[in-house]
Amino acid sequence: MSKPTPISGFPEWTTSQRMIEQFVLDRIRHTFELYGFAPLETRSVEPLDQLLRKGETSKEVYLLRRLQADADGPAGDDALGLHFDLTVPFARYVLENAGKLQFPFRRYQIQKVWRGERPQEGRYREFLQADIDIVDRDTLPAHYEAEMPLVIGDALRSLPIPPVLIQVNNRKICEGFYRGIGLTDPEAALRAVDKLDKIGPAKVADLLAETAGASAAQADACLALAGISAPDASFADAVHALGVRDPLLDEGVAELVAVVETAAAHAPGLCVADLRIARGLDYYTGTVYETQLVGYERFGSICSGGRYDNLASAGSVSYPGVGISIGVTRLLGLLFGAEALSISRSVPTCVLVAVAAEEERAASNAVAEALRSRGVPTEVSPSAAKFGKQIRYAERRGIPYVWFPGAEGHQVKDIRSGEQVDASADRWSPPPADLTPVIG
Repeated sequence: MSKPTPISGFPEWTTSQRMIEQFVLDRIRHTFELYGFAPLETRSVEPLDQLLRKGETSKEVYLLRRLQADADGPAGDDALGLHFDLTVPFARYVLENAGKLQFPFRRYQIQKVWRGERPQEGRYREFLQADIDIVDRDTLPAHYEAEMPLVIGDALRSLPIPPVLIQVNNRKICEGFYRGIGLTDPEAALRAVDKLDKIGPAKVADLLAETAGASAAQADACLALAGISAPDASFADAVHALGVRDPLLDEGVAELVAVVETAAAHAPGLCVADLRIARGLDYYTGTVYETQLVGYERFGSICSGGRYDNLASAGSVSYPGVGISIGVTRLLGLLFGAEALSISRSVPTCVLVAVAAEEERAASNAVAEALRSRGVPTEVSPSAAKFGKQIRYAERRGIPYVWFPGAEGHQVKDIRSGEQVDASADRWSPPPADLTPVIG
């Protein structure tokens, strides 16, 4: 077999990186559950018509197709695609299980998703997301939109990563403003403004004229709105100073003020109102979020989401929701690439139990079993080599302690300091800092 060729966009972490990822996921999961979100996992595939129903995603969806599929047969697997986010499958799940759910329904979901975009640093074709959503029947109070940044702020602050800044906007502000200046296609204007960071104001102005029918004055007004940013409710004064009036605009301003003020009371400096944030997916209808990792802003958002009112409905019943998603693989990929995350050892093992002779392996196994029963990660030496070789084996793997069983008594050695003490497997414990690998 020839040497395998890596496939770009499908990361495979080292064991050390995977342990860091598991640590991060455990912290995120713990925070989500502290806020009352329950775990959920949905299937990996959805019907194509559902995946393509909202937003500019058609070029990113991976199709699911059997190798021997009959191209002329009835639609089957070829009408399925891998989900590109966790919001669309969650909306479908809510519709299918509405009769069994208690509303408001709070769930978290940590799963792989797939997008067929060009791989680059921080962007992958297969990656892990950690989502929270709150969905209610018919109406969803706006205070849930203020809760989302609080959860994410707590989750990310629990990790050994740089600080984050959550940028918030409200689609009602944008849509009401665009209508107030006379634009008839607010969604096209939103999609254009969403590209501001990528293509700059001049090209956005051209795009507004081309796709939203904006005049030069209207394009300038859109860019003026997008230029408003403030860490507090003063953004509202800046919006009103533009002189545009519309009921939807006023509603959006009031909702965004509540989000910013709630965040300031809970975690000063966590959120900033930034009216250029639009989010490209069409299903957002209220507050939208993007999150910058301080020092890594050039790579874009590592956590995004928003309010959606129309994604899930059945007849006259609708299920509005709000959600936000941490791009776990994106976040870790950026930090791994910068060598900004490390782990104290490459294996979970805290103690290596030495084997004096193969006929005495059972005694070493008994020591290991006693240590494991008390929560000490332990493995037994793979061979009864000289003790010096067994110690070097532990050193190579980063295992801090080597245990030496003996008929006259047991001893454990800290191979970093050289300190060796008498020990009993049913009483000895390592210092808490050595019990599990330390992330830094």
